[in-house]
Amino acid sequence: MTTETEEPTLTVDELAARAGVTVRTVRFYSARGLLPPPVIGPRRVGRYGQAHLARLALIEELQRQGMTLAAIERHLRQLPADLSARDLAIHRAVVASWAPDTVVTMTHEELQRGAGRPLGEEELERLAAMSVAVPCEGAYRVDPGLLRLGVELLDVPLGLDTVLAARGVLIEHSRAAAHELSRLLRDAVAERDSTEVKSLSAHMQPLVVQALLTTFQRSLKEELREWLTDGEPPGES
Repeated sequence: MTTETEEPTLTVDELAARAGVTVRTVRFYSARGLLPPPVIGPRRVGRYGQAHLARLALIEELQRQGMTLAAIERHLRQLPADLSARDLAIHRAVVASWAPDTVVTMTHEELQRGAGRPLGEEELERLAAMSVAVPCEGAYRVDPGLLRLGVELLDVPLGLDTVLAARGVLIEHSRAAAHELSRLLRDAVAERDSTEVKSLSAHMQPLVVQALLTTFQRSLKEELREWLTDGEPPGES
């Protein structure tokens, strides 16, 4: 493991294993400029960090959305070169939020390939409890849009009760926000032609989603800043 304040510690083999891809894929992406070069350590061994992992996960998500490699290259070139692993993860979350609302059936082997790691009995139970991968007649009904999120939550040092409670809070408040925003927009266009309303709705939806994501991200940063500051001795910041 590394953090954003630590030196990269992963070899190319470890990076590939953590990302669920092959070493050949990592080298291919590096040659195309999709991944920044590693830090060269002792014995000329390249070392990779969390930003490389996050960028690989973003590339995977963009591919899942149906983007070609050329389109992914253009997309990544538009991003700031110094984005942190956290910022890349947030960007991937935004991309993943547009995934189709579908459920697919996977075998245990297919589920593990999609997760990029072996899944033990306890991990499968946690995924099922989160409605990410639910057992069904010897296979699993999987929500592809939630699979990566669910797998990453397996490594978060929080109990399942806390994760499920957080999920409930997000669902409750996001539905409430969606309901109130829909009511406001519906009242604002009540007198307009139905064709014009549909056009306006299609135009407003991505703007509303962007506004919600930006507002929530900034609110969460402020809450975390206050939480961490409250635990510091007086006079420290």
